[in-house]
Order: sequence, then C-alpha cells, then structure tokens
Amino acid sequence: MEGGRSSLLSIASIVTSMTAVAIGNGMMLAYVPFVLTRSAAPDWVPGAAVTAIAFGGLIGCVLAGPLIRRVGHARAFSCSMALVILAAVLISLGVHPLLWIFARALYGAAASTNFIISQSWLNHASDNHWRGKAMALFYMAYVIGLGAGAWLFGRIPVDGNIAPIITIFFTAIAILPIGLTRLPTPPAPARVSIDIAMAWRSSPVAFIGVLASGGLSMLVQGFTPIYAATNAMSQEDVAALMFVMQFGLLVIQYPMGSLSDRVDRRIVLVATCALIVAAGLAALVVSFDSLLLLMLVFALFAGAVETVYSIANAHANDRTDPADYVPLASTMLVAWSAAATLVPMLVTVLTPAFGAQLFIYATMAVAVLYAAFVLVRLRMRERAPPQQCETFELRSAQVPNAGALAEADAPSE
Repeated sequence: MEGGRSSLLSIASIVTSMTAVAIGNGMMLAYVPFVLTRSAAPDWVPGAAVTAIAFGGLIGCVLAGPLIRRVGHARAFSCSMALVILAAVLISLGVHPLLWIFARALYGAAASTNFIISQSWLNHASDNHWRGKAMALFYMAYVIGLGAGAWLFGRIPVDGNIAPIITIFFTAIAILPIGLTRLPTPPAPARVSIDIAMAWRSSPVAFIGVLASGGLSMLVQGFTPIYAATNAMSQEDVAALMFVMQFGLLVIQYPMGSLSDRVDRRIVLVATCALIVAAGLAALVVSFDSLLLLMLVFALFAGAVETVYSIANAHANDRTDPADYVPLASTMLVAWSAAATLVPMLVTVLTPAFGAQLFIYATMAVAVLYAAFVLVRLRMRERAPPQQCETFELRSAQVPNAGALAEADAPSE
C-alpha cells in the first residue's frame, strides 16, 4: 500500500477519469443552454436547465453516501457514470425542454456522487506531505477539462446529437481508469450531518461565503452561454468565451489566494467582491463586437466568482477545530448546493420580465451584500492567529469540497 501512496502517479487513474468527465461536462454546459435559447422553448427553460443541475446536486449530496456505503466506491462510480450517460442519451433524443431539464438534474445528482467519490479516494490514496499538491492537480485538471469541452463545442455541428454522443464517448472513457485501478478502496464516506449552528459559530463569514459562492458560480457559469446566445453570438464565439472563462480561475485565484495567506482573508474577500462588481459593470457595457475584450471581462468575472469559494473554504478551516471538519464539510456542501439551486431559480423566474442580462445584476447584488456582511464582521471579530491558518489551496466552486467526508466511517482495524 505504501508504494501505491508514494507519488502523484498513484492517483493518475482518478485524475484521468475526472478530466474525461469534465470534457463532456464542459461541452454540455455550453451546448444545452445554447440550443435551448435558440429553440422555440419558453424563455424560462434555459435557466431552469441550469437550476436543475444544482437541484440534482443537492439530491446527490444526500444519496451518494448511502450508495457508496452499500456498493463501494468503484461500483458507485460506475453507477454515477451510467447516470451521466443516461442524461446524455435523453438529450440526444431531440429538443424536448422538460426532458432536458430532467436530464440536467440527473447529471447534477451524478456529479455530486462523482465529486464525493473522487475526492475521498484522493484523500485516502495520497500521503499528508503531498495531499495538497494532489488536490491542486485534481482541481486544475478538472478546470482544464471543462475548458477543453467548451472549446470542443465550438468545433462540432450544433444541429443533431453529436454533442451528447461525444459526451457519452468521454464518459465511457472515464469508467476505464477507475475500473482498472489497483488503488486500495477508501473507507466509506461520512454520513452527511448538517450542523448549521456549528458552521455559523466557527465562521459566519465562511458559511455565508459558501452560500454566496453557490449562487455566484451557478449564475456566471450557467447563464453566460444563455446571455451570449440571446445576443446572437455565434456558436464558435460562445465556445471561445466559455473556454477562456475557465482559465480566469487560475489567473485570479492564485494571486488572491496567496495574498489571503499574508493578510486577513476577510479583507481579500471584500476585494474579490469589488472585483466581481467591477467585472459585472464592464460585462454590461462591453460590446459583443469586441470579442477579445468581452472574453477578458468574463474571464475576470468567472475567476473572481470562483475565488470567493476557495477563500471562504480556507477561512472556515482557519476557524474550525479539526474534530469538526467532517460536519463542517457536510454542512458547507449542502449549503452550497441549496444556494446554487435557489438563486438561479429566482433569476430564472425573473429573466422573462427583466431580460437575459439580469444574471449579471444578480451576481453583483450578491457580491455587494456579501462584501457588506464581511465588513460588518471585520469590526466584530479579530483575525484568526496566523499560526493557526492553513496554506491556501486551489478550489473551484464547480467542484464543491467533499473531501473531508472521506474520514468518518472508516472501519476499525
């Protein structure tokens, strides 16, 4: 076992599988809202498809643990991949709005299961001294996979069912590395235990930050292709926009994360919210004829939104006793999923009345409200002692943190 835990190469199967999944996901994140927006479906349908992903993810948070405890990680992974394939098959049958909404909810449930399995396996397979590098590699590979899927979307016919077929292809490939891995099976994941009071006591800023990031991430990642398609952007331009947005995460998160290791993380969160508002204002005024400038603006927009999640997670760990990490992770995971469902749902309901740009105003409003809350908390509580703070790690709100759920139900030796 020690030999299997000795280097980053030992987790290649997990990273490879999830990167393949991300390619299909990145394609469908662009394809589904683009096609629905261009179809005769009612105006609320594209937004409902975005909301369905988060709602399915919320269901997956609850069901994934019992499934894994019943059949084990490898079989559960195959089952979740089967759900991804089934969702793509439903979409390949033609544009049926309600069926597509159900398919995206099915994908959301499978995605939560995938994240819990992959992160718990990574935690179990990696040694303490390089676990942070392993998780950073996992997140970076997944984000690059999302970008690659968006890029690929721009190079296939949008008519017909080529996109879901390619998604099925990459999902089938994703099953192979896990099916052939020799990594030892991790302990069963912890039961999802919700303790909002504990999460609030540990860090109100972190708890509200994770709630905010759920809404922020689903708004920007989900509604941007709808907004672009509504403004008559071509398929190739939408694909380029979605591709560049994924790399905004790396450009913004690394410097802001490093800064949060040196100064009070709450100050960096306020600065990040200010960047979200600035990018949102720019997104409202930049012409769609200026594609390069538009891509830059939305890359900054997406990168700043994802950074709220990662810094809020780091701040939560700074303030929480290690014995509470598992219930904290459970609570944060469900809180993120709930906000990622409710905020896009509200925007979906209001979009027909206020227009496709409403998601930008909603994103800025959430950022302003969260920044105001953090400023109030700055006056009420001192900074966490630097010696108690963990080093910042790359995180993406598109891959909610489920890693701590790996530890609780390990069988006794």
